[in-house]
Amino acid sequence: MRYQDLSYWLSSVDEPLTPRPGLPGDTDADVVIVGAGYTGLWTAYYLAAADPTLRIVVLEKEIAGYGASGRNGGWCSALFPTSLPPLARRHGRDRALAMQRAMHETVREVGRVVAAEGIDCDWRAGGTVVLARTDVQLGRARAAVAEAREHGLADADLVLLDAAEAAARCHAEGVRGGTYTPHCAAVHPAKLVRGLAAAVERRGVRVFERTPVTALRPGAAVTPAGVVRAPVVVRATEGFTPTLPGQRRAVAPVYSLMVATAPLPEATWAEIGLAERETFSDYRHVIIYGQRTADGRLAFGGRGAPYHYGSRVRPDFDREPRVFAALRRVLGELFPVLGPDVPVTHTWGGPLGVARDWAASVGLDRSTGLAWAGGYVGDGVGTSNLAGRTLADLIRGEQTDLTALPWVNHRSPKWEPEPMRWLAVNAGLKVMFSADEAELRTNRPSRRAKTFSHLLGH
Repeated sequence: MRYQDLSYWLSSVDEPLTPRPGLPGDTDADVVIVGAGYTGLWTAYYLAAADPTLRIVVLEKEIAGYGASGRNGGWCSALFPTSLPPLARRHGRDRALAMQRAMHETVREVGRVVAAEGIDCDWRAGGTVVLARTDVQLGRARAAVAEAREHGLADADLVLLDAAEAAARCHAEGVRGGTYTPHCAAVHPAKLVRGLAAAVERRGVRVFERTPVTALRPGAAVTPAGVVRAPVVVRATEGFTPTLPGQRRAVAPVYSLMVATAPLPEATWAEIGLAERETFSDYRHVIIYGQRTADGRLAFGGRGAPYHYGSRVRPDFDREPRVFAALRRVLGELFPVLGPDVPVTHTWGGPLGVARDWAASVGLDRSTGLAWAGGYVGDGVGTSNLAGRTLADLIRGEQTDLTALPWVNHRSPKWEPEPMRWLAVNAGLKVMFSADEAELRTNRPSRRAKTFSHLLGH
């Protein structure tokens, strides 16, 4: 396997991606972490920083950043899968607001660590602009701002943009308005995760790659090469969680795919905008997302690949030609300057983790020593940092503001057995596609091409 072929991001790191040595045999530790993505490495980082005497082992089936951490859209955002209204209904307005404020602080914290550790990951805190390109989408933008105000957020957190203000940030076709938040940074995700792996090793953490875990149990992580015995075992496997024994229904692995253009000339960027490297999306139901990379490409992604029966995760699922074609067409709809003559140089994808109640969680069962974090629904670049800090406090027995947040020790219900799981997830995708298509038929932006839904065959 050529790890460089997994994504544009992994192809453009300044290292050969040679795997670290695997686990040499049975060993003892204070904490063993399964998964060398953001969640596992942030947990190791904050544990080692708080107590350098801890013996910490990280086990990774492939290499650090093999999963979503090396393939995502590069948004270090304050987005949280559960929005403020349901959080407030379950936990009260104050705790919901505390959760959102913790996410805001998380973006700043990642920036702080990047600077402190000298991680060159193209960090640029330009915020996020979410566009409204139909009247219905503009209504959603207004509702999002009203919801933010109702729950204690101010203009400094989320502001409504008129058509001119939105286009000044991101000059997409048919923009009627939008919203802007400063709480996001564009980042090169593979450089971040690889830099983080090096940072934890400098702090004495042992990272073993090409070491698949075949079983998790209280007090141990089992691999073909040996058993790591530890009183705390952390599951940090996100979209790959269903590949672990007994975890098939814990999260649904839903695929998100991306494309990246060749570097674009400045004249093209003058027509597109994103001068501050703002990340961007719009208010359709089916999520799209993009960023201007540090080397001048437009990296653009979206949901739309099918959920695969039995929560299967396979390398060939990373590539769905009709989804790549749809993403390329939508990119041209948004920015006509990116016509068919502008080449796409990279296409890739991978699974993200979705809990049954759409609620990310972090926790530690003190009776068994088993800890977990995940279910980020694609918002894991920032949320994983908060998870790592929170797990470090929980494992060390500290009671802090982080351990009091409402997602701590939340238990999501299991997904339904098959075939109900396959029917439910794919039906949900189809409903969202159909809703977007209906909105576009009744309120079509100018020069609209075929809809995303049509291109995906729904």
